[in-house]
Amino acid sequence: MTARRVVPFLALTCALQAAPPAGAQQAITAYGGIRSGSGFQQAISPNAPIDMRSGGAASLAIDWPYDGNRPLQLLLSHQRTRLDLASSAAGAPRELPLNLSYVHLGGLNYFNGPAGRGPYVAGGLGITYLSPRLQGTSSRVRASMNVGIGHQWPIGPSLSLRTELRGYATLIRSDGSFFCSGGCVVSIKGDTMTQVEAMAGLTFGF
Repeated sequence: MTARRVVPFLALTCALQAAPPAGAQQAITAYGGIRSGSGFQQAISPNAPIDMRSGGAASLAIDWPYDGNRPLQLLLSHQRTRLDLASSAAGAPRELPLNLSYVHLGGLNYFNGPAGRGPYVAGGLGITYLSPRLQGTSSRVRASMNVGIGHQWPIGPSLSLRTELRGYATLIRSDGSFFCSGGCVVSIKGDTMTQVEAMAGLTFGF
């Protein structure tokens, strides 16, 4: 085989290997869910656990094909919640409004294939952005991960319904100065923040 023929052959081979599987689609999923969590406690004795209120959460997932039954996924998720501090000190805040945002890169693995139909497992790695809404506190960024199981039901040529149960874990590793900014308005510590979410979403393929 001459060089003139080898170059186009190699280019075609690379293109075929990089191309998504036949029939695979990119997809965007808009989710709504209910999320609960825990993992914080008071940094002063008796180190009582701090309740994190359950509430709604919104997520957006962007999928693109990897192989026949495994799309990659970028997951963006946001929740507004509150930490119940229950402080007995005079003038101390009794709750901490908190915004939680996840940015995770991972993927899905459909059990029965092809991608876009039936049960699957999900997972991803990334960061959690924790932003308290209380004067005298500051935001934090921590490494995190998620794992989940779900099911997808096609309801049209490019529209599907997904239901999922996902768990999130965020490394906190603070001994009492978490959220402090030039002084400690609140005294919070923790090792790992965990959350569990039941979610449903509509998937649009394109």
